[in-house]
Order: sequence, then structure tokens, then C-alpha cells
Amino acid sequence: MTKIKESSTNFTNKQILANDCPEVFAANIIGGQWSLAICCYLINGSLRYNEIRKCLPNITERMLTLQLRKLEESGVVKRTVYAEVPLRVTYELTAIGYELSPIIRELGKWGEKLKGLSI
Repeated sequence: MTKIKESSTNFTNKQILANDCPEVFAANIIGGQWSLAICCYLINGSLRYNEIRKCLPNITERMLTLQLRKLEESGVVKRTVYAEVPLRVTYELTAIGYELSPIIRELGKWGEKLKGLSI
């Protein structure tokens, strides 16, 4: 996963678009299939890292870690570390993350409708 150089025109254009369009800003936060899929599973409650991996068997460990960090930085997911041996870490949606629930459900309905049309 490469980062765009902050001095590039592409970076500037993306920033301007995200600032002008709240839908693009929101899509940048949950954008990508993995972030959205992670949020879908966390709607039902907190999960440990390995439980999320089992839900998404095709995601690499690196990608899962990157996506969880991105969602945590965005304030969508909360990471809780318990002082136990062995160490226990859980992930759950924040209040802002739970606000995504109806949106994700509607996206699911829309996706099912489109699948039925064989697009």
C-alpha cells in the first residue's frame, strides 16, 4: 500500500475533493472492500483479531492490521488492550462507527438488488 506524495497534484486534488464533498470524505474513511467488511462484522459486537481473520479468510495479516489501524485513526473502531497474560486485544465500533449500521445495511440491500440484475 503506497502513499501519495503530499507534494503531488494528485494528493492536492484528492484533498480538495474530500473537503468539497462530504460523501467522498466519508468514502475515504470506510473506502475499500476490507474496511467495509471489517465494519460489517463489528456491527454485531466486539471481536478479537483472530476472529476477524476467520471472518475474512482471504485478507493478509498485513492488510488486516493496516485497515484496523486506519479505522482506529479515523475514530470508527476502538482497540482495547487487556492487561492479561496472554495479552488480549479486542476491536469494536465506536459510537461513530455504529452510525454506519443503517448505511451498511442499505448498501447490502442495494448490492443484493444489483446481483439479481446480473450487472
